[in-house]
Amino acid sequence: MITETFSRKRMLAIASALAIVGLGSSGVRPALAATQLTGAGATFPYPFFSKAFYDYSQSHPDVTVNYQSIGSGGGIEQFTAKTVDFGASDVPMNADELKRAETGGSVVIQFATTLGGEAIAYNLPAEVKGGLHLTRELLADIYLGKITKWNDPALAKINPGAALPDLAIVPVNRSDGSGTTYIFTDFLSHVSPEWKSKVGTGKSVQWPSANSVGGKGNEGVAGQVKETPGAIGYVELAYAIENKMPQAMLQNKTGKWAVCTPNGVKAAAATKATITATDFSVVDAPGADSWPISGFSWGMVYEQPADKARGKMTQAALIWLVTAAQPIAATLNYVVLPPNVQAFSKSQLERVKV
Repeated sequence: MITETFSRKRMLAIASALAIVGLGSSGVRPALAATQLTGAGATFPYPFFSKAFYDYSQSHPDVTVNYQSIGSGGGIEQFTAKTVDFGASDVPMNADELKRAETGGSVVIQFATTLGGEAIAYNLPAEVKGGLHLTRELLADIYLGKITKWNDPALAKINPGAALPDLAIVPVNRSDGSGTTYIFTDFLSHVSPEWKSKVGTGKSVQWPSANSVGGKGNEGVAGQVKETPGAIGYVELAYAIENKMPQAMLQNKTGKWAVCTPNGVKAAAATKATITATDFSVVDAPGADSWPISGFSWGMVYEQPADKARGKMTQAALIWLVTAAQPIAATLNYVVLPPNVQAFSKSQLERVKV
């Protein structure tokens, strides 16, 4: 569990950061705006959304956007219940989810909002000489519960000279339904036939390691790793950098060792000329510079909004988010959506009938 001290410190740090830029604790600028739009979902893009929507309110003082960072599963639930103006998820809604959301005949429109990567963060009592190295297969074996100690011979073999401790490995995972988990388990399914057959890919899975612990949201996983000796976990790059967490070096598809960087994510995305809501994965992309755990985050709106006026304002804010606001993403360790993806997302949003 995350300690009370850590949680309190993190809450204070977040509150202070938001105060500096004039935001309230909900992540939006307090203002007497005529309209407050609401969204909910993925924690992966939350730092970008917070800054972007704050900037939007500065140039559109009649509108604020309150985005609730509750996880992809929760975002899809709230969107389906029509309690928010838009939802967000790190994986598009699948056929079953679309069927539930489209009850009554209102078609769901899905569009890419953000591009980022997942770092493999860890907590060891001493710095690992040369940086901790993990092969793709060993990372899968750790989450399968087959490798349980940091001084396991398989880890020692690829980290020669490193004083790996006789310490239990604690794999940290998301406890909530998560698109970040989908991307991570998609990667593990690519590199491990055993993982693919026993666990598979999903927003929520049955974690096989007896030592696994969960954290809610990217912030929860980051907190668990930071506070638990021997822990390892997958977190969106912005959270790893914010928390000053060491990253494991991982092999990409070509065998090149690397840590997660915006350039590596950009290289992975560049290998896919077009994306759609049914063909979107850039996990384990080819190319010497590609980071293998990369992915797009997605938004969803209804083609026929119940309130046309709110729908028009939501459409305008989201078109701005996926086009003009993208340079903001680069300042927060995300990657600007490629031009072809910006054009795709804009064209999707222009389908909203307002």
